[in-house]
Amino acid sequence: MPHRDDMSSWTGRVDAADGELGRRWHQVVRPVAAADGKGVALLGFGCDAGVRRNHGRPGAADGPRELRRALGNLAWHGGDVARLYDAGDVVCEGDALEVAQQDYATRLAALLRARHLPIGLGGGHEIAWAAYQGAELSLAGDPRLDRLGIINFDAHLDLRRPETAGRGTSGTPFLQIAEARAAAGREFRYLCIGASPASNTEALLRRAAALGTEIIYDVDAAEREAEDRLRRFVEESSAIYLTFCLDVLPPAVAPGVSAPSGLGLALHRAIGLLRGVLAACLHGTASSKLLLADVAELNPAHDVAGRTARTAARIIYEIAAFSR
Repeated sequence: MPHRDDMSSWTGRVDAADGELGRRWHQVVRPVAAADGKGVALLGFGCDAGVRRNHGRPGAADGPRELRRALGNLAWHGGDVARLYDAGDVVCEGDALEVAQQDYATRLAALLRARHLPIGLGGGHEIAWAAYQGAELSLAGDPRLDRLGIINFDAHLDLRRPETAGRGTSGTPFLQIAEARAAAGREFRYLCIGASPASNTEALLRRAAALGTEIIYDVDAAEREAEDRLRRFVEESSAIYLTFCLDVLPPAVAPGVSAPSGLGLALHRAIGLLRGVLAACLHGTASSKLLLADVAELNPAHDVAGRTARTAARIIYEIAAFSR
């Protein structure tokens, strides 16, 4: 499976007059092969085979490249202590989705073993099944897997059954995870924030209920109860996998996605809830429960003036949690 290690997307403004205090992400990021300590490691998943199988709008395969371009100009607040690495891209050739997912899982597992915080750059939401397999590979026998909690910001539950057995899509990853955990005798802990009732069929809602899925619907996300529920979910989990599908946001904010939402969470509310998750995880401390994260469904082919890419970059900025 092809793997890109191209740093050329990392460009941006240079404020030479401000010296070290004027640095931006493109000036501090390094290839993960040059790592000299644990840090945040960005791993791209150049794939929309799952989107195609799910009858969505193709184009997400170019998401990682555009995300790096948007990230490059972010202000750097990590000083000389924090570390930012680029682990390159796994690139899916044609319809070879399962091969790409296994490659991504292998590379992500290596990052976890090196004690980095991997942040995936999608690509379709089929990245989630690949990411979970990577966690399994790296943490075999680790008690953090026992009550692993999955928090998904998404308009869709992504609990679809595949149309063809054994061929997952961008709409199947959390059902695949549920089945894998059941086979291993582990509890399936899944919280979906921002799900749209209008975008999830009765079959999906009943499947979610049968699997014990917790849902905070888009219309309820503004309530204080949402914060209490996500905090409780984190507290009762042994570790957290955080995934953020950009179609949870209003189409005016994030037009460049594979399946636009008809409503969406207001961006400020989404960021507030995201910060709530990170705070509950004690992220940024030695006791952090955040194991891995990713941002999915950036589709540059349908982005307007790079609006979605810039929004996605801000979300990654929050998750990376460099001091500010």
